[in-house]
Amino acid sequence: MLPFKTLSQIGNVSDKTVLLRLDLNVPIENGLVRDDFRIVQSLPTISFLQKAGAKIVILAHLESVETSSLSPVFEYLKKSHKIVFAKTVAEAQQLLTTLSAGGMVLLENLRTLSIGEKENDPAFAKKLASLGEVYVNDAFSVSHRKHASVVGVPALLPHFAGLQFEKEYTKLSEAFSPKHPFTFILGGAKFDTKLPLVTKFLEKADTVFVGGALSNDIFKQQGLEIGSSMTSSGPVDLSAIIASPKLLIPSDVRVNTPATAPRKITQILATDKILDAGPQTIADLKKALTNAQFVLWNGPLGDYEKGFSQSTVELANAIIESGAYSIVGGGDTLAVLAEANLLNKFSFVSTAGGAMLDFLANETLPGLEMLSK
Repeated sequence: MLPFKTLSQIGNVSDKTVLLRLDLNVPIENGLVRDDFRIVQSLPTISFLQKAGAKIVILAHLESVETSSLSPVFEYLKKSHKIVFAKTVAEAQQLLTTLSAGGMVLLENLRTLSIGEKENDPAFAKKLASLGEVYVNDAFSVSHRKHASVVGVPALLPHFAGLQFEKEYTKLSEAFSPKHPFTFILGGAKFDTKLPLVTKFLEKADTVFVGGALSNDIFKQQGLEIGSSMTSSGPVDLSAIIASPKLLIPSDVRVNTPATAPRKITQILATDKILDAGPQTIADLKKALTNAQFVLWNGPLGDYEKGFSQSTVELANAIIESGAYSIVGGGDTLAVLAEANLLNKFSFVSTAGGAMLDFLANETLPGLEMLSK
């Protein structure tokens, strides 16, 4: 049984205004949406509410380097939906007076409207809540944040989970009682925040592979040379996980030196910077995946923004070929898989990055807890 109410329980919302929290934090390039994955995943909930005759006010934020405005997302949505754009809460209120059933208002980037969004200011939450009669959270991927639109607004209105939120919760929860053999794969960086997650899944999984910049911390603690490779910002004690027979780490890596063959981790020079896993590491992973029934993966194995995406793509193909039930998440991972046209090859692709990791570690999120009240 789900701990929150879903859209199937929302009742009659015809001509009612629904505040719909979405994750529209997508890459913007030259004023255009570069990757619409998160938007597309929110469309079923939008469609459900439109068919139910609701008026919809979309609440969202954007962290784009190029622009602080959600206007590029608005331009994307208006190609296929009846939608208007409000730069302020007051403007949204005015637009609602003439909005017909099924119509939508996209409110400007919440983080530029008020510092009260990130601070969960009660006055700002009340201001947002005044726009609607019902609240729906379909932004699982931002529900690890105690922000006004995530925890403040639902405290003031009847609240429900959207279709994507429900799916994220249900699918990711499978990791707590998975089929075996179970392989857990974690890449990316910041071991200082991910150590509890690794510790937890060393108990649940049959194999835990730690790659990406995370493995550099392990190499360093083992007394190996890592050159100028990225490591966690704070000190971390990894002795317990290093001692686990379930732990698998890269056996070879690719470094920044041009035209250099992959090196064993015992051959790294002080002038090197580790940027990707090597072919032997992928071979080791393929072996670990041979009989896997369940695979959970978050985080790339290399610095894909600098062109080191080869091992991440090879790992993706290995998981797909294994035939195991597979769940993948993390913004950087998904960016690589989208470029390689592999997203639709996995059993479930999560829209979440940090929220996925927080949920897997704690089995709850602030936004989820609020929906459960």
